[in-house]
Amino acid sequence: MTVLTTDHPAWTESGSGGRARAVRTATGLWVLSWDQDGLRTRCVDGTEDVKPEFVTTNPDRLPDRVPASLRTALDRVGASQRLANPWLWDAITTAILRQVVRAGQARKLYRQWCGTHGTTVEGPYGELTTAPTAAQVLALADEQFDGIGAKFHRSVLRSAAEHYELHAAEWTGMKAPELAAALTTIPRVGPWTAAAAATDFTGDFSIYPHDDLAVRTWAAQAAPHYPWPDKKDKGFGPLWTGWVGPDRTALHTLTLSTLTWGSHAR
Repeated sequence: MTVLTTDHPAWTESGSGGRARAVRTATGLWVLSWDQDGLRTRCVDGTEDVKPEFVTTNPDRLPDRVPASLRTALDRVGASQRLANPWLWDAITTAILRQVVRAGQARKLYRQWCGTHGTTVEGPYGELTTAPTAAQVLALADEQFDGIGAKFHRSVLRSAAEHYELHAAEWTGMKAPELAAALTTIPRVGPWTAAAAATDFTGDFSIYPHDDLAVRTWAAQAAPHYPWPDKKDKGFGPLWTGWVGPDRTALHTLTLSTLTWGSHAR
């Protein structure tokens, strides 16, 4: 059985455990849904020329150096599908709104941002929303950021929108490492935010910030008896990458499988 990775805050849950999300591709607006019968995709505006793509990951071939307790926990979850965010602007927005705030607050802020200023469509379990476009963000007044709690993010969202309008065509053709480096040219977008956005867009978790709190939290919960470094210990990142060495595919698998362990739907 394959599970759905639901780490992105756009995924909403139904009372029966289903998931749904609205996404933009280069040619259309789509509604995605997941339930006991699997994945469904439907284009509700525009054309189907560019379809949403999912990255399938299976932890059954992780290197032997990965602790057995962690590998066992990830194997129990099994193979996963994760949407490679088809809209780079949404990936950038999501990563920016995660700055400074906790995961739960970021999820709430993202949904308020989309619900207030974005596009609303009807989904299988109610209304779904997408983020406002970069052009729409540039047209917002200060109080429209402040009113939903995004005052801190106001200047960086505007800077990101300006840069995106200029460089989107170039950025969307880049591989994950190059894209992460390019996004750091946006003021107040540092390596963590850039890597998170590039990962979300490309689906390549080999460049994800591996000492991220979410990775550390889910790893510690999946394998609670392993002697993990303390939260303030900078040894987690080298430990994590050391288990897989130069194998980027293995690093992608280890990181995404761990995030899936913490956020998924069967």
